[in-house]
Amino acid sequence: MTRIIRSLSEISDRYDALFCDVWGCIHDGREAFAEAADALRAFREKGGAVILVTNSPRQRARVAQQLDEIGVPEDAWDVIATSGDSARTALFRGIVGERVHFIGRDHERKVFEPPRIVPDPVPVRVVPLEQAEGIVCAGPEDPFEDPAVHTEAFREAIARGLKFLCLNPDVIVDIGEDRHWCAGALAQLYTELGGTSLYFGKPHAPIYDLARRRLERLGRTVPDARILCVGDGLHTDISGAADQGLDALFVAAGLAAEETLDGPDPHPERLAAHLAAEGRDPEWTIGFLR
Repeated sequence: MTRIIRSLSEISDRYDALFCDVWGCIHDGREAFAEAADALRAFREKGGAVILVTNSPRQRARVAQQLDEIGVPEDAWDVIATSGDSARTALFRGIVGERVHFIGRDHERKVFEPPRIVPDPVPVRVVPLEQAEGIVCAGPEDPFEDPAVHTEAFREAIARGLKFLCLNPDVIVDIGEDRHWCAGALAQLYTELGGTSLYFGKPHAPIYDLARRRLERLGRTVPDARILCVGDGLHTDISGAADQGLDALFVAAGLAAEETLDGPDPHPERLAAHLAAEGRDPEWTIGFLR
């Protein structure tokens, strides 16, 4: 059964590295969480490494820019691993072909800038759906629109055998007080309709492999028993940690705040009921990361 803690410092001596989620843990898309940054900074000051592991479809440099703009201090983290970087590596190795249909907003088309780590990248180009060999999705064009609007187009694509590359497995995200649909919602629909969706972010293995490589490039060799995954997504952060054999700290104040919190802290009975209903049992739970 999960143990509720009030501060990361209560358990930090058990771990040498954090794989820490971003959205919902250290900011809400609009404002940085000062206490979370302080907790991560304190972990690093004691010799720990903080790898930000995010399902953002963006390249890590753009995530770093966003963190700076929101006010997350640079000394709160060491390096970033994104779902976008992991998926783009596969994209430029031709996993969905050279002619792809893109779903997302205009600023997200930067995903088609070839990553430097892929030698001889496939010359991917964006085309209309009827000409495509595969689909690449960074997220819905309208994050408030029901994903079901894509049903007819998805059925046609599935009939042609197109695979769906999802750059962000998150189904929903909270930006301030607003809840938005993410690429994971469209990929989920594509799969439900009978298509093949490809994922590289949490809870899937590729992003954890990327996070471990980024950790090693810091000159750190950390056994799995000394890595703690931190996140607010039970079906991404917590499930992914369990699949990887890593301990997890569930941040209840994120996506599950309404179901679990009593003030700033988790209500034990409500938390237990929610975790049981979702079939998850993280080692630790905290209200807000602090």
